[in-house]
Amino acid sequence: MNKPLRRLSVIVLLMFVALFASSTWISFVKAPELNADSRNTRTLYREFGTNRGALIVDGNEITTSVPIKSAFKYQREYSDGSLFAPVTGFYSIVYGRTGMEKAANEYLNGTSDSLWLNRLEHLITGADPQGSSVELTLNKKAQEAAYKALGDQRGAAVAIDPKTGAILALVSTPSFDPNLLAGHKSSEVISAYKELSEDPSKPLVNRAIAGDTYPPGSVFKLITAAAALEDGMSADDIIDAPRQYELPGTSTKLNNFGGSACSATGKQSLADALRVSCNTAFAILGNELGEAKIAEQAEAFGFGEALQIPLGVTASRYPTGQNDAAVALSAIGQQDVRVTPLQVAMISAAIANDGQLMEPYLIEKVRTPDLAVVSETKPDTLSNPISKSTADQLTEMMIGVVERGTGVAAQISGVEVAGKSGTAETGNNKSQHAWFTAFAPANDPEIAVAVIVENGGNAGSEATGGSVAAPIARAIIQAVLNK
Repeated sequence: MNKPLRRLSVIVLLMFVALFASSTWISFVKAPELNADSRNTRTLYREFGTNRGALIVDGNEITTSVPIKSAFKYQREYSDGSLFAPVTGFYSIVYGRTGMEKAANEYLNGTSDSLWLNRLEHLITGADPQGSSVELTLNKKAQEAAYKALGDQRGAAVAIDPKTGAILALVSTPSFDPNLLAGHKSSEVISAYKELSEDPSKPLVNRAIAGDTYPPGSVFKLITAAAALEDGMSADDIIDAPRQYELPGTSTKLNNFGGSACSATGKQSLADALRVSCNTAFAILGNELGEAKIAEQAEAFGFGEALQIPLGVTASRYPTGQNDAAVALSAIGQQDVRVTPLQVAMISAAIANDGQLMEPYLIEKVRTPDLAVVSETKPDTLSNPISKSTADQLTEMMIGVVERGTGVAAQISGVEVAGKSGTAETGNNKSQHAWFTAFAPANDPEIAVAVIVENGGNAGSEATGGSVAAPIARAIIQAVLNK
């Protein structure tokens, strides 16, 4: 073979090697990335051509995949869409998946490792692939009660079974209709999403667990009180409760709500300070305890931990490295303390459950198309933030709040309710947020709840947690207890 032919042979060989390498790279190495690319039409057809499993509440499907005459084969539909949107999220050919549609996707589309036997059966029989159904922990009556009571106000509500951690209600208002984003006409979906994303009321934000966290205001006094009780104080111990308190190192005067006095003597028991939500008493107490003890107590209740329920939950935070004035304000839930409504519900749930905080969860069971259970959540302890003795004392103190304190609007005939109100300054020249957290029945709790109404809702600057949020909490509790 002459020299030019040898060179040509080498070039041809190199071209075959390059072709083989490139095809191997595309077929195997890049395949997962290409399949996941939203621009890959074949991937979309394959994914939307699967009979996706349903999300189920109280035995009824709240999401379904309906057969249609289209290349996509199935249309995702949501019953009571706005009611459950903060949980279900949406399933869109344009914007992908959110909410439980994303968090439980491997169950819903049948690709979870736990469903391999089901996939093998479909392969052998030639049956079309089918996803599993996911049974949620939600109580529809509680969800409806929260949604109705919040109405057109911006806010959120969360309810938990304190003994198991099962989430009974998770509502964020204003909400949206997932059906608008699940259609197969891209132009309509894009238009609907643009309108929702530009809405100043932010309906796509799940206020219950994510998005912007909130200053908790006086509901945080439960953590300050817990830190004091764990430090050896008792509910009957007398503490300072002046009409005003000059914040350490400043000339700023801290007042009680409405400028009122907490007691005629300027002193009162820890229980009474919680009952009337005395700002000055808890600010002084916060400085006496110190930042480290309050931070440790907050962390024990779950602050700083980003949970997966399996929806992602924004971590609540208690700031550290503060001066004494900031520590005093943080002790009453102001300054830079920030929480999610779920976190506040978890505080009440731990107190209700003798100091044991159960890990919150939304998935009860997963069933294959032939109804076999392939996954079931077992309740698990997240932490033990307080002793039973502290929980018992806090329970009695919270009962006092509802019976003769700032939470009387949460009273339910024949049911002993333990609760705590909160009215949180926002620091942005807007009206304060209204909070309420509670559990009931106090002697054998079945539900713990937290409610926030942003900027006082319809009551505006006249709002307090006891007047605006407490009735919403009461409605949710009544729905669960059938009262």
